Amino acid sequence: MKYVKEFRDPHKVQGLVKEIDELSKKLGYNSDRPLKIMEVCGGHTHSIFKYGIEEVLPNNVELIHGPGCPVCVMPRGRLDDAIALAEKPNVIFTTFGDAMRVPGSQKSLLQAKAQGADIRMVYSPLDSLKIAKENPEKEIIFFGLGFETTAPSAALTILQAETEGIENFSIFSNHVLVVPALEALLSNPDLELQGFVGPGHVSMVIGTEPYRVISEKYQKPLVVSGFEPLDILQSIWMLLQQMLEGRCEVENQYSRVVKEGGNKVALEAMGKVFEVRDKFEWRGLGDIPESGLKITDAYGCFDAEIKFCVPNKKVADAKACQCGEILKGVLKPWQCKVFGTACTPENPIGTCMVSSEGACAAYYKYGRLFKKEEGRRKKEEDKVFSLNMK
Repeated sequence: MKYVKEFRDPHKVQGLVKEIDELSKKLGYNSDRPLKIMEVCGGHTHSIFKYGIEEVLPNNVELIHGPGCPVCVMPRGRLDDAIALAEKPNVIFTTFGDAMRVPGSQKSLLQAKAQGADIRMVYSPLDSLKIAKENPEKEIIFFGLGFETTAPSAALTILQAETEGIENFSIFSNHVLVVPALEALLSNPDLELQGFVGPGHVSMVIGTEPYRVISEKYQKPLVVSGFEPLDILQSIWMLLQQMLEGRCEVENQYSRVVKEGGNKVALEAMGKVFEVRDKFEWRGLGDIPESGLKITDAYGCFDAEIKFCVPNKKVADAKACQCGEILKGVLKPWQCKVFGTACTPENPIGTCMVSSEGACAAYYKYGRLFKKEEGRRKKEEDKVFSLNMK
């Protein structure tokens, strides 16, 4: 297939849905005990909601939304650190737009900007480097966010800054790694999963090999997927096919983009500029060993954490917010008590309602609590009522 419309063909969708239904029944799953598959990437979550994929799947297949939104997993303490950097005198703080409205413990970057801090939205770290060249009397800090998808661009920008001798540019690195997060999820006894729809964008960089720990150590199949409806449905079908055949492997549905060895140029740049932290805090998941990237000592002059004094304090999440449980896949957005009431995109309490890849934002944007979800919730309520009557 060559064109986008071919990946949205309704006849092919119907055929795949029918096969998924047949396979899931052969595996013995039903609506009371559904097969649970986690889509890791927030981009997949939005595609699933946008195209109504969850609604067309049989009732015995349930999709769990994972922690694949880099803005969503950012802990409040790191947001406070970013705001503290942005409010320093003589600093221009640059960031992707998604991070502007994420609430820290006292305020967001957008509120700090309204109070006078020079905070600017950019599309890439190279935009920040350009600002540094145009403002040599200022210190320019870029808010480095994201998984292995965005880390290479940050690394290449640092290498460019070194080549051009630009000394007033630095990065506040909050880049994180996807595989350690999946391992942390699999160690959670409250979360039952049968397989993973693996992230497409991250895999363009790292390839498929790093996921083998998931299939070999944890015995969970994983299929790297594209983002169109047929991509996601085919990935689910591939997972079910593996289970039926008794296999547990890493497979690549997104082969038109993702290669087994990943992007060697990107990986080389990351390896040169970054090193793995001993641990890094994730919202809802706590400290995860070897899950974050920091700038190496060789490029310490471009590290905002070394160049400036950063508070680096841990801050607990707001009590009303249940983003942590949603990121772990334990709760669905509509199960959070403040979803759509106290917490909205205009007035977010948690990160999942802010980011364009957040699960709460997706549920809210597409304006419906899915019938299947409501049916499950009603069934659970009826079961509890029945037990109480006894």
